Amino acid sequence: MSSLVRKRKKKIPDELPELDQLRNELQRERYSQRYRQVLRSTVFILIVVAAAAILVAVLFMPVLQIYGTSMVPTLSEGDIVVSLKGVDFEAGDMVCFYSGNKLLVKRYIAGPGQWVDIDGEGNVSVDGESLEEPYLTEKALGVCDIEFPYQVPEKRIFCLGDHRSTSVDSRSTTIGCIADEEIVGKIVFRVWPFDRFGPLQ
Repeated sequence: MSSLVRKRKKKIPDELPELDQLRNELQRERYSQRYRQVLRSTVFILIVVAAAAILVAVLFMPVLQIYGTSMVPTLSEGDIVVSLKGVDFEAGDMVCFYSGNKLLVKRYIAGPGQWVDIDGEGNVSVDGESLEEPYLTEKALGVCDIEFPYQVPEKRIFCLGDHRSTSVDSRSTTIGCIADEEIVGKIVFRVWPFDRFGPLQ
């Protein structure tokens, strides 16, 4: 009888490492399951956020990169800007629009039915009132093949680039006045370069 008891007592220490190993294995499996769940949740959240950001960018706030020099000094080639859809324009606002298969950015000057006049020195007036343009560094009549004073047609807007001597814009029949359906939105913010990061006027 006593020998039997001794044998059982000897077996217990041998079984303990197996129990510890089983517990450790169980803990690793639980940790692995939790890790996979957290990973799946994180990936799902990132996909949802990315999809929402793309949807907002496409539908409400398109992000654009500037090419060319027609908006110098306000915008330079390579600048990345954010536009806002569905807003009303005022004189001086920057407008992004399609011209053919290109996206262009110009300055809103006048809307449907308004009269625009530009003299030989590049001074702009709308409905007989001189337009204040603090964003310009120089004025010029520029590339122009229309007669002034000029009345803006219905459902169209008259736009000019800030680099008046070289910009091809509504002064030229190459682009002309911009139709409502061609307008993408109003340029409101610059995100690149970082040293010029901020709202635009």
